[in-house]
Amino acid sequence: MKGTVGVIALLLGLLVATHPAVAQDLPRLSDGRPDMSGIWQVLNEANYDLEPHIARHSLQLREGPVNPIPAISTLRMGAVGAVPGSLGVIVGGGKIPYTPEARALKEENMANWVDRSPEVKCYMPGVPRATYMPMPFQIIQSEKDVFIAYQFAGAVRDIFMDNPGPSQVDSWMGYSVGTWEGDTLVVDVTGLLEGSWLDRAGSHHSNQLHVVERYTMISPNHIQYEATIEDPEVLTAPFTISMPIYRRIEENARLMDFRCVEFVEELLFGEWRRTPLPR
Repeated sequence: MKGTVGVIALLLGLLVATHPAVAQDLPRLSDGRPDMSGIWQVLNEANYDLEPHIARHSLQLREGPVNPIPAISTLRMGAVGAVPGSLGVIVGGGKIPYTPEARALKEENMANWVDRSPEVKCYMPGVPRATYMPMPFQIIQSEKDVFIAYQFAGAVRDIFMDNPGPSQVDSWMGYSVGTWEGDTLVVDVTGLLEGSWLDRAGSHHSNQLHVVERYTMISPNHIQYEATIEDPEVLTAPFTISMPIYRRIEENARLMDFRCVEFVEELLFGEWRRTPLPR
């Protein structure tokens, strides 16, 4: 019995010793709140697909009359166009709880990704996807304000810590209202346009999307991120995703300029240049 107690005590001691954070070690503002200011980035495959998946090519060959992708496109993309496998980031595992109709649309979106993807068109990524895009973002925080700037498409979010009331209009990045639950920043996000996707795999939503994010610092250089996603139009139940976010600790870490509109002007507007409307 004593030996068992000793082993348990040793394991608990090791757990405490190796725990990535102790509350008093976190950087804090003058009001005692954790200071999350800095450059952050997620390192996972969520942007490709929130659900568990095996490796595949992003340009799957399609059948039918709608913009078929020639085989040579996939061959030329090679490994660059591949999607790495992932265990997924949905809490509890499994798939997004879509209705049968919404699941069918997701699969159709994935098959037609190159034509339909809002990321390809440089549209702002929306919430929660902005967090796990494969580019850094910056949190700027004071005792009264929280502001997040994203490198992709120059997207930004003002998190209102003094709730000004419900959203008056829908937008790509939505309407964010923040509160504190202990050391966790909770952000309630509404007013999101239905045009954004949750990932490259065609995971869509309606304009009824409601996201509740939770940012919890677990060390000076790590944030545990959770987002609960609710959408009665396309989901049979809410679901939650979870992942760590890592601080970029390079001495010169900063957001770079990524004005991706310049790279898609021909894609989006080229036909009007080539075939202008008659005067």
